[in-house]
Amino acid sequence: MQARLGSTIHVLAIASLLLLGAAPALAGKTQNVVLIVSDGLRWQEIFTGADPTLLNEKEGGSWLAAADLRKRYWRDDVDARRAVLFPFLWGTVAKQGQIYGNQLKGSVAHVTNGKAFSYPGYNEMSTGYPNDAIDSNEYGPNPNATVFEWLNKFDEFRGKVAIYGTWNVYDNIFNRSRSGLVMQTGWVLPQKVHETPRDALLRELYETTTRFDEEDVDNSLLQIPLLDYVKTGLPRVLFVGYGETDNWAHQGRYDLVLDSAHRMDHFVHQLWDTMQAMPQYRGTTTFIVTADHGRGSGLTEWKEHGVEEKGSENIWIAVLGPDTAPLGERAHVAPVTQAQIAATVAAFVGKDYHHDVPKAAAPIAEVLGQAHR
Repeated sequence: MQARLGSTIHVLAIASLLLLGAAPALAGKTQNVVLIVSDGLRWQEIFTGADPTLLNEKEGGSWLAAADLRKRYWRDDVDARRAVLFPFLWGTVAKQGQIYGNQLKGSVAHVTNGKAFSYPGYNEMSTGYPNDAIDSNEYGPNPNATVFEWLNKFDEFRGKVAIYGTWNVYDNIFNRSRSGLVMQTGWVLPQKVHETPRDALLRELYETTTRFDEEDVDNSLLQIPLLDYVKTGLPRVLFVGYGETDNWAHQGRYDLVLDSAHRMDHFVHQLWDTMQAMPQYRGTTTFIVTADHGRGSGLTEWKEHGVEEKGSENIWIAVLGPDTAPLGERAHVAPVTQAQIAATVAAFVGKDYHHDVPKAAAPIAEVLGQAHR
């Protein structure tokens, strides 16, 4: 009897170990996933809206008259204030999905790379782990394969994984030459054998627009080919990077940070509506929206980020899709990290990235619905 009991316990122990080591229960309805990044957009604006101390020329560098800027973005109530800045995020995502990162309510989302600037952040979110060697935006081609490159090797995703971003450094971050991903970055438009009048007009705009810099195309100019590609290329996994929020903060133009953030929210809404209107995506698509890093706070520190600017490690993560319970703004929850995004992207489309890349962080379980099964 004792031997039989010992044998039974041994079998149960093995079974328990197998269950612990097995792939996590992955989301079931999502067939397509989009990761969207608004570069350097602070959690403070996401959760509390416009900062009243920066709605002026002196500290905020604003060219728009303070009264007009306040009329556009200021509301006394914090919920109304953030909603006027991000109507889609708070009118749809907060009602139908989940948002992490409001430190005022005990929700922390942060980077783990110890750098708190762009290339290390994009590497962390797309590979699932930091690489301390990446210490510059000019680092060069990423030696690490991202989750996008990993997914592109599966038959059902090959050729249907794409990178669309305003910044030409995405070429290195996602290693264009090695990964084989569909990519459009910076000011370079892909050549087309048969160019439509719309294509010709877009090319003319790219060639004749005065450039803010040589690395970053305007968000609005990216949005046009992005929507065209979604309608014709039908990607299964998509990365979208909008850069203006970071650019205008570095320039000390808080009025344009707010304008760019507001328009980014519109672009995400537009992309969501475009995909939901298509049978290939309706009811089967998940959006993850986030930032690559935070910024400093105060009257001058908001312009910069990095380890020397306290708080730059803090970000926000929003998720909307058929597998994500509508828990809205999360409060008093365990911290989530930027490194968890890669495995979360894969898990939404039924793949266990963390299993194949053990050093990658595990996915965010609650947005996958695992905590409610």
